[in-house]
Amino acid sequence: MTSPPARQPAPAPGSGRRRAGGAKGAGRVGGAEGGVPRLWTREFGLFFTARAVARFGDMMLPVALAAGLVGHGGGAGAVGAALASFTASFAGLVVFGGVVADRFDPRHLMIGADLVRVGTEVLAASLFLTGHVVLWQVCAIGAVNGVCAAMFQPGLTSTVPRIAHDVQAANGAVRTAESCMAIGGPAAAGVLVGVTSPGGVFLAHAGTYLVSALCLLLLRLPPRPGRPAAGSFAADLAEGWREFRARTWMWAVIAVWMVFMAAAWGPAVPLVATEVIAAHGTGAYGLVNSALGAGMAVGGLVAMRVRPRYPLRAGALALFGCFLQPATVGAGCGVAVITAGFVVAGAAMAFWGVLWITSVQTRVPAAVLNRIHAYEVAGSAAMLPVGQGLAGPAAGAFGASPVLLAGAAVALAVGAALLAIPAVRNLGRVDAAETAAVPRPAGGPRAGRGRAGD
Repeated sequence: MTSPPARQPAPAPGSGRRRAGGAKGAGRVGGAEGGVPRLWTREFGLFFTARAVARFGDMMLPVALAAGLVGHGGGAGAVGAALASFTASFAGLVVFGGVVADRFDPRHLMIGADLVRVGTEVLAASLFLTGHVVLWQVCAIGAVNGVCAAMFQPGLTSTVPRIAHDVQAANGAVRTAESCMAIGGPAAAGVLVGVTSPGGVFLAHAGTYLVSALCLLLLRLPPRPGRPAAGSFAADLAEGWREFRARTWMWAVIAVWMVFMAAAWGPAVPLVATEVIAAHGTGAYGLVNSALGAGMAVGGLVAMRVRPRYPLRAGALALFGCFLQPATVGAGCGVAVITAGFVVAGAAMAFWGVLWITSVQTRVPAAVLNRIHAYEVAGSAAMLPVGQGLAGPAAGAFGASPVLLAGAAVALAVGAALLAIPAVRNLGRVDAAETAAVPRPAGGPRAGRGRAGD
């Protein structure tokens, strides 16, 4: 599928156009003052709070699991099994969550998922507070949380265009907040473990889901621009796959991203930990992780301001910076150089992430957005544990440093591959005034004429 010719910038957001499908009085989503769209409306503030607080709690969880399981006689295998139970459930069911979110109101689905997780985290807290910790029970709780995350995640993508006139700025703000929470969450968990116990962290985690559910409950959303026909579940699932395949720029990016997760980012996660701790100590490992989070916050802030004409081209260029994460560790650099490399890598990853999700939200019609997002999330998430699992055997066979340096080379190749794909390189920006009812591409059973390049 060919990409469109260069698109001229659309009229400035807030110029008085009303978004198609919006209710009277809600035509300019996010509102405007003096022709400039306002990002910080009541609705976006609630959504922003929900995401920031939930992310803070999610970043506390690994610390609580590790401290709790190790304190009750478990080891790395127990911690890995507990985390894997969540990942496997999420990756295996997120596609189905996309179908459910397109068939029903995704906000109700998200609220329900949060409330179920309040219960599971309270249950986990009771296990650790009473000392009756059984690994299969912890894994079962993780699996239920993974199912909830699979039902929750697809609705996130379709909610942002309904509450923010400036989709890219909204994504940048949320990404910045989540990155900051990635720094503060583990630190807060460490303090709570010391003051109370791992069970206290689980109770705090339950509280973050409760806050998220309350914020989402208070949201006042405009009507959805469109809903899928009430076909069978299998038919809707198949239609989502057809819509995903119909967009060359989308499936090409996910195909390249799966390689990146399996061969570069995935192996780097455990190998960076072992190499940095062995060479520089646990304090240095905490420092470089904080540097990665700080870089992601910077990347999110930059993405709020920089509006490239070709978003995925600019994002792919930024992704070249990701090679510094495995390269600085694999080359045996000092802590200062590693820290600087992690800041750059984090900024590159966040900048790409904001431009990518904005492209998805502004180019995919609302009726299939949740399903398409679920397919791309499933493709990305599925390969991360594969890469993490391959890290140990590969390091044993070739050494940790060569594997990390090979991952750095893959990261560079990923950026080059994305730039080499015309459908990715030439995908034009869609501005706020154009984000309204994006037409569906030809080929689906209920499709109309599509936007060139979709």
